[in-house]
Amino acid sequence: MDKISIAVPCYNEEPALDPFFAAVSAVAEQMPGVEFEFLFIDDGSRDGTLEKILELSRRDSRVKYISFSRNFGKEAGIYAGLENATGDYVVIMDADLQDPPALLPEMYRAVTEEGYDCVGSRRVTRKGEPPIRSFFARLFYKLINKMSDAEIVDGARDFQMMNRQVVEAILSMGEYNRFSKGIFGWIGFRKKWLEYENIERVAGETKWSFWKLFLYAIEGIVAFSTTPLVISSVFGLLCCALALVMIVVVIVRTLVFGDPTSGWPSMVCIMLLLSGIQMLGIGIVGQYLAKTYLETKHRPIYLVRQTNIEGK
Repeated sequence: MDKISIAVPCYNEEPALDPFFAAVSAVAEQMPGVEFEFLFIDDGSRDGTLEKILELSRRDSRVKYISFSRNFGKEAGIYAGLENATGDYVVIMDADLQDPPALLPEMYRAVTEEGYDCVGSRRVTRKGEPPIRSFFARLFYKLINKMSDAEIVDGARDFQMMNRQVVEAILSMGEYNRFSKGIFGWIGFRKKWLEYENIERVAGETKWSFWKLFLYAIEGIVAFSTTPLVISSVFGLLCCALALVMIVVVIVRTLVFGDPTSGWPSMVCIMLLLSGIQMLGIGIVGQYLAKTYLETKHRPIYLVRQTNIEGK
């Protein structure tokens, strides 16, 4: 009998857990001959998320949980779910029901009957999102795909089912600074995409503000591309070339017109522009150095405070 582990990273998802578990359990009942494991990862929630998970574990022996010592972020939650799942197939899902459980049977058929190693999901619409957020999201996917050799599909969700080989491949990438969408695209394997329209949260509020998404986008670009360093170098060469041209212009102008001091306001603007470019270049280099610094510390991706998994 095949076993499917459903890994659910949770952060302040107390109101969504009951409807989520009811919806996923209903789909599980429609899949006879398949054993299910529900693995909830409490990412240092500050509401009653852990208490609700404990209640679910008392009601259903299939429910396992891991509670972090603090909030380590969704990437750590995904890693912990993959690392501790025991199923032949592992599914990553959000607790807010924006990942439709109704897709699970189709995902299972794809990996067991159609020969796919992994089945991902992507939103074809962004209904309900602010227009500016949707615009920058699409812009990010275009940029990252031009800069990186990892294929990251526009609208791709973390919601996917993967076989054990794919899970082990992801876990082998034990980097501290994790960007799962890039990792999923980088490892390759045969992957099928299922499309669906955007679904509103069943309860609670999103934890992803525009600023957090912006920082997450920077994480992704730095993690899977060195193009920003190349761009910084190109800007430096262009500025050097422009400076040489301007030096020649100033010398010629002084010799011909004898007026070397005029134009100081424009000179100040040019100096500010070049200083800004220099600071931008230093900042880009600093981002890569910071990530390298964190990797060399070899800190654990997460720390467990409480769990009902034996051996943890």
